[in-house]
Amino acid sequence: MIPYKQGDCTGPISYGMNVLNIFKLDGQVIIITGGAGLLGKQYTSAIAEAGGIPVVADINADGALEVAKAVGAKANTQTLGLYVDVTDKDSVTALVQKTLKKFGRIDGLVNNAALDPKFERLHANEHTNTFENYPLELWNQSLAVNLTGMFLCAQAVAPAMLSAGKGSIVNIASTYGLVGPDQRLYEKTDPKAKKSFKPVIYSVSKSAVLGLTRYLATYWAGMGIRVNTLTPGGVYNDHDDEFVKRYSYRTPLGRMAKKDEYNGAVVFLLSGASSYMSGSNLVVDGGWTAW
Repeated sequence: MIPYKQGDCTGPISYGMNVLNIFKLDGQVIIITGGAGLLGKQYTSAIAEAGGIPVVADINADGALEVAKAVGAKANTQTLGLYVDVTDKDSVTALVQKTLKKFGRIDGLVNNAALDPKFERLHANEHTNTFENYPLELWNQSLAVNLTGMFLCAQAVAPAMLSAGKGSIVNIASTYGLVGPDQRLYEKTDPKAKKSFKPVIYSVSKSAVLGLTRYLATYWAGMGIRVNTLTPGGVYNDHDDEFVKRYSYRTPLGRMAKKDEYNGAVVFLLSGASSYMSGSNLVVDGGWTAW
């Protein structure tokens, strides 16, 4: 077994350690894919606030640079913003190489990049494909990002983590990876409105994330790398009132999540606070899957 070092995100917790200190990520370099997105920005900020060094990786290169610069200035910490296409092995390899060249280490990875069909006002009436006519090209595209992208990123960071004897990988799933989508949420009271659906590939790909997590956790058993899943629920982002009402009624806490309500969970899974967790799934969904 690899000996535990102070600050490792994998080692046992000393009973003499202050409970707040075990959540710190001081000096740890953590890559966040999809880091320029709604939740990616939040994860980046939380990691920086906990003392970590976030590497914001996104297919939107300008967005990645902008988020990295803003978070670095606010938290007074080093950051790095980089382009990545998680479906492209060479692009992912380049991301890891640039990170190692800049910081010399990789301590964590948040596999957050995903194609998630949105139902905010901006994307109204976009998801009208039934299962029976769902296009194969959309299936393949989503599978490449939501699952193959996680595989490639985990594969690419592994050598650095194995060499260091420590690391924490957090794979972001969804409640729809645990239970089937409630398609009633996407219905409209207006009889003239087109019927919308949460597509099949989203549920299938997010279900597969759980299997990938368990595989990697057991594959790297005893090697110092922990792998866990975070399963979030729906986040409010300018959804129409009808959708919000239905979602809130369906959730025991009676509302959608705020965009910063997963920050604590991400820091927990990356830090020593979760040192005895690997292969687990942390569900933070307002009680959605408790019914």
